[in-house]
Amino acid sequence: MSVKQDLNLLMEMLAALPDPVFVLTESGRYVALIGGHDARYYHDGSHLVDFTLHDVMPKEKADWFLHEIRRAIETEGLHTVEYALGSKDLKGSEDISGPAEELWFEGRIQPISSLVKGERAVVWVARNITERHQMQAELRRLSEQDELTGIYNRRKLMEELEEKFAEFKRYHHATSLMIFDLDHFKSINDRFGHIAGDKVLRIVTRLCAAQLREQDLFCRYGGEEFAVLLPNTSLKDAGRLAERLRRCIGEHDLQGLLGENACVTLSAGVSTIRVSDSDIEQLISRSDNALYKAKEKGRNRVVIEE
Repeated sequence: MSVKQDLNLLMEMLAALPDPVFVLTESGRYVALIGGHDARYYHDGSHLVDFTLHDVMPKEKADWFLHEIRRAIETEGLHTVEYALGSKDLKGSEDISGPAEELWFEGRIQPISSLVKGERAVVWVARNITERHQMQAELRRLSEQDELTGIYNRRKLMEELEEKFAEFKRYHHATSLMIFDLDHFKSINDRFGHIAGDKVLRIVTRLCAAQLREQDLFCRYGGEEFAVLLPNTSLKDAGRLAERLRRCIGEHDLQGLLGENACVTLSAGVSTIRVSDSDIEQLISRSDNALYKAKEKGRNRVVIEE
């Protein structure tokens, strides 16, 4: 086989690579693109050659790519990243063939030893991992979601509590926790059955969720017990919210489900993170204690633990 034939074969092999391979310089210029021609998985990037990242992407996105390129060059080794990229992130995307939705990629970035057009450069191999990312996201959602009510579960609450506790220790943003349960819920299950009890839990969930802010974390804590993590919320404001939820649930008519004049009430305990707290267990314990006091005082009430 002649040198020309060898070269032609090499170019044909490179062009047939299933994943796109970019050559990018330290300044963010696209020098070459090889492979990745399947429009089901990749956008057509042939027009990018000789343009820079900032020519074709929003500044924030371009800055990120540039940072990762320079990081790989400085460490002089393989650097791997994951990132999202959609046609909306590329200027002139209306003329680009390929998937319309946002895609997820694994980027494998390897520095090139020789200068390219007078600059240090990298080879950036982009592999479409959208399906894997979506599967991981779904598994994560299922692990964090209560099956009956659709809201978050106790596991998610504990994770978020740890994060908010760390933020409080650094920034001292007021963060409160409300724990409430439905009064005499066992009697509902005993009298009307567990199917009716499950419907009540879903109704309560819907009513409470409508009263909460987007940033509030609403969880089923266990059985008929719920918790609401309230970031950037003082103890006083958390107490007001708890009272609003108590009235909302108590005033809701469940006659169609449980019979004439039927209603459900709740008891709630509220506390807030203190500077003296060493862990989230102290916050949870205070909220729990406040809830027990609400029950001892006759139920259908809110107790705030200072």
